[in-house]
Amino acid sequence: MGFLDTILGRSKPVRPDLDQLFAVPSAALTLEAATGFRPTGRGSVCFAGVEGGTFARLQQDVRELLDADTGRGGVPVEFSQDGYGYTWLLARQAPEDTAGLVNDLHAVNTLLQDGGFGPQLLCSLVAFEDERQRPLALVYLYKRGTFYPFAPVQGDREKRDNSLELQVRAALGADLRIEKDLTRWFPVWGAPGL
Repeated sequence: MGFLDTILGRSKPVRPDLDQLFAVPSAALTLEAATGFRPTGRGSVCFAGVEGGTFARLQQDVRELLDADTGRGGVPVEFSQDGYGYTWLLARQAPEDTAGLVNDLHAVNTLLQDGGFGPQLLCSLVAFEDERQRPLALVYLYKRGTFYPFAPVQGDREKRDNSLELQVRAALGADLRIEKDLTRWFPVWGAPGL
């Protein structure tokens, strides 16, 4: 970062550390012990779609990579678009195979990043629920290299359980790099898998 950047208040963006995703399986154990939330086996990657043959081929590569898992009991990957025009990829594994799910999400992020589409990556999430089937996601912010919890309230459109989110933050502070700036805890309403 240069002198002029310092004067103008610009900061150098944190380089994404995709390996942070590998901390999720152990954080899932902590989360279950502290709050009763267990993994659902579903996870998503969100990215800004780009038109063109290279991106279409990369999407096909991702599909082939994750659909190859169907021989081991996995479910084919699903692509969808939200109301804002972002593309979501939904991956599934058995609920007890959080490590396998994280490997899939990491592979998708890596393929997109290595294909030159890193700037289009927005976030990844791993879904959880408790015995009352309340949803919860651990969201990884690609550009920040941090996680935050997102807990939408069941049956109530666009309302979140802030106290649960803060409880999860406290429980996982030693397991994950939690985003300190609460204004960056963006809601991911209607995220596939959540």
